Amino acid sequence: MIAIIDYGAGNLQSVVKALNFIGCDTVITNKKSDILNADGAILPGVGSFGDSMNCLNNSGVKETIFDFIDTGKPLLGICLGLQLLFPSSEESPDIKGLSILDGTVTKIPNCNGQLKIPHMGWNSLEIKNSGGLFKGISGNPYVYFVHSYYLHANDRNIVTAQTEYGTSIDASVQYKNVIATQFHPEKSGNVGLQMLRNFVDMTKQ
Repeated sequence: MIAIIDYGAGNLQSVVKALNFIGCDTVITNKKSDILNADGAILPGVGSFGDSMNCLNNSGVKETIFDFIDTGKPLLGICLGLQLLFPSSEESPDIKGLSILDGTVTKIPNCNGQLKIPHMGWNSLEIKNSGGLFKGISGNPYVYFVHSYYLHANDRNIVTAQTEYGTSIDASVQYKNVIATQFHPEKSGNVGLQMLRNFVDMTKQ
């Protein structure tokens, strides 16, 4: 069972649909007991950094995320869910993030108007670590992005994939049982489904 964390600021149904498609049972929940008892958890996110952090704080889910990570079971952050794992974002500079990982989240440069912001569409990945989420995935797979802000992780060892869009973007990270992607696996076709299968496999180890 995978818990999809519902804190009032995520597009949950596309994640649920993709997981159900690969035969994985899911529950959409903000209940601490449901989340802690799940085999794995997913932290989705759409919208602004500040609004989402306020939702996490107000819903009481923030501490549950820390408790879940302490269990050692896999947590997957998707899109804004990746950015929330870091201390702050240029989008909402006065709002403190979860600070589970360390890095900076800043606005994508528009290169003198040559790039469209938000970055919306398919980009290829340069995979840095062929295990974990990328097990069985070779080459430079294309995945789907929708974001205006991007991550630069301070610890380069946690970066598992990068992409280029006006700058070098850390597209995926993993530290112990915490995994996160800036892109949307659930919207990235067969490659994304394989990543979700790999995540589900991690919950069985």
